[in-house]
Parts: sequence; structure tokens; C-alpha cells
Amino acid sequence: MGEEAVHFSVVDAKDCKQSAFEVGDKTYVICRSDDDLKTSAVKIHDKLTQTWLSPTILGEQPLLTKSQSVIPVSDEKILVIEKGVPLNESIWFLEIDTPFVKQQRKIKETEVVSWSKGVIGVGQKPVVISGPSGVGKGTLIAKLMKDYPSKFGFSVSHTTRSPREKEIDGVHYHFTERIKIEKDISEGKFLEFAHVHGNVYGTSIEAVESVTDEGKRCILDIDVQGARSVRASSLEAIFIFVCPPSFEELEKRLRARGTETEEQIQKRLRNAQAELDQSNEPGLFHHLLVNDDLETCYENLKLLSLDDDQEDSDDFFNKEDKETASYSIVSKTDSEILLQSETNEGKNGAIHLLALDLSSLSGGAPGRTRGLKIGSVNSF
Repeated sequence: MGEEAVHFSVVDAKDCKQSAFEVGDKTYVICRSDDDLKTSAVKIHDKLTQTWLSPTILGEQPLLTKSQSVIPVSDEKILVIEKGVPLNESIWFLEIDTPFVKQQRKIKETEVVSWSKGVIGVGQKPVVISGPSGVGKGTLIAKLMKDYPSKFGFSVSHTTRSPREKEIDGVHYHFTERIKIEKDISEGKFLEFAHVHGNVYGTSIEAVESVTDEGKRCILDIDVQGARSVRASSLEAIFIFVCPPSFEELEKRLRARGTETEEQIQKRLRNAQAELDQSNEPGLFHHLLVNDDLETCYENLKLLSLDDDQEDSDDFFNKEDKETASYSIVSKTDSEILLQSETNEGKNGAIHLLALDLSSLSGGAPGRTRGLKIGSVNSF
């Protein structure tokens, strides 16, 4: 329920109290605390009902500074430029009606907004690899990681189960307390999760983004249920399903391992049949690989995983990203926002301008907005 409407006033963002912006029939206010600059809240004023709402806030929040520059870039997102911090930490989006926010709003049955960090460059699309137990996807992934250690990184899953002998926290799994993982799931910090034999397993947004932020392509080894959850998120990825040449061959491989009881083998076979049936679901997987010959399958996997391989480069950004900056929004078009430096003047007092290109925005994992391009504009 919204609070009764009160007199609405906006204090200049430079005074560090609050900044406000209108999108449609709502006014969004970022409230700031003078006592703790790391604390913020978002309030929504619904002009139709004349009520104030306090939404659930998801995502990692920006490092709050003494001032900011704010502008809506669409009906879905609001651009927030924090001042006095390194350029690569200054660009943020407050998502107000993106597909991810709509999904979370439906799940939580309440108003939701989410912070999303602006990332220069598109990054490497993660590769989601699924397949039934015994199909050999673990061997394929291990070969890929060994041959291309600088290009690929593995997403470490979270689990509530106890570590087994020789398992290392942060390497094999992130071993997490149930109360913590359930809280993170409720706050939208996981791409996918499942309950297996009384324990929770899942892939966190942070685990994927930590690999992507290193400039590597993230590999996710998850089941079909998890792949479907990732497909439904904002993450743009390459989805690959590895299947056996026949169901009989899969059973032969499972029995050859000699590590499971007959009951366990039968359970894995039932699960495998279900996954094989679901693999043909329209719009789920981009590619199906048949692991008849390991080397041939691996070569095909390499082609798919290295396809569209690209290096993000922005010489200007790389040069400026470690310097503190104070930029204000000067103007906006459908595809570009012009920023003016408040601290660094060019030669002879020339004004320093940056162009923030929004035309290539793409869906990173929730919490990231990738595809920003930035460049210097002729000073005047």
C-alpha cells in the first residue's frame, strides 16, 4: 500500500539530499543521507493515485557521492552519473521497468527497482553447456579451459551442502549457509537455482560477472532446468546442449564408470531421458552437439565457443577509467548522451566533452548493462 501523498519538492542533487526524475505517470526520487553517504533509498510518487511507494531495491548499489547527474534514457531505465569517482565506477542505471524488474515484480508481488552498473563494451557472451550425466560435457569443458586459459573462465556454483574431501571453497563450489543463499535468491542475485536432495544449488550473478569482468568468456555447466532459467533472464548467452549418439551408448558409458549403484544408474537414466526430451524445446538451445567422437565434438565446441570472439577496446576509456571524474549530462538524443567535464578543462580553458553511445546496449546478467561506448568529443 502506498503512503498518503505529501507535498513534493526536489532539492538540488548537489545538496546531497535527493534527486528526482519523471517517467510516465511516476516520479522517482533517490533519497540520500547526510550522515551516511553509502545509504540511499528510492521513493516513487504515483501521480495518478497521489501516493508514495517504497519499492524493493535489488542489485549492487553505486558508491554514493556528494552529487550526481540523472536523466531517463527510456521507459525502462534511468541513467545516473555519480561524480568524483573513477569513470568506470560512475555510470549506473536504475532499472524501473526492464524485463528483469517486471519478472521480480511479479514474483514479489510488490513494486521493484534494480540498480545496474554500466559497463563499457559488450563483453564476451557466456556459454551455457548442458547435457545428461555421462555424456562427457565435463571432459569437454576441462579441455576447453586447459587449451584456452586466458579466454575462458568457469562459473563456480553455490551450494548449501557440506564440502566433500579435498573440495576447496571458491574452487569447486561456494559453500554457503542456507539462510544466506535463500536471502540472495529472494533479492534476485541468482540466475538459476534448484533444490537437489535437500540442498540448494545455484549460479549467482556475481559468479558470472566476475569472470566477464576479467575479460574472459564465462562457461556455465548447468542442467536443462537451470538453462531454462538463464534463458528467461536478461543474460545474453550461447546455449549448447551435448547429447549422446544414442540412449544405449549413454547407458553403456554410465555403467562403465563403475561409480554408482544400479538404483543410481536408473535414476540418472530417467533424468537423462527427460533432459534429452527437453533439449528440443523451441528457443532453448542454440546448438546441439552429438558426442560420438570426443575430438570431433571438441572441435565443434571450440568453433561455437570461439565464434563471435571479440576484444572490447576503448582506448579513451582505458586511459581515463582510473581517474576521478565529475561529469554532468548536457544533452540527450535517442542514441547518445553528451557529458561535460566539471573538473578537467582542456588546453586554453576548452570544455572537455564525452559522448556516451547507448545504441549498442545489451543484456548482461542482472546488475550489469553492457555495450556502452564512450569517446571524446571535439572540445570548444
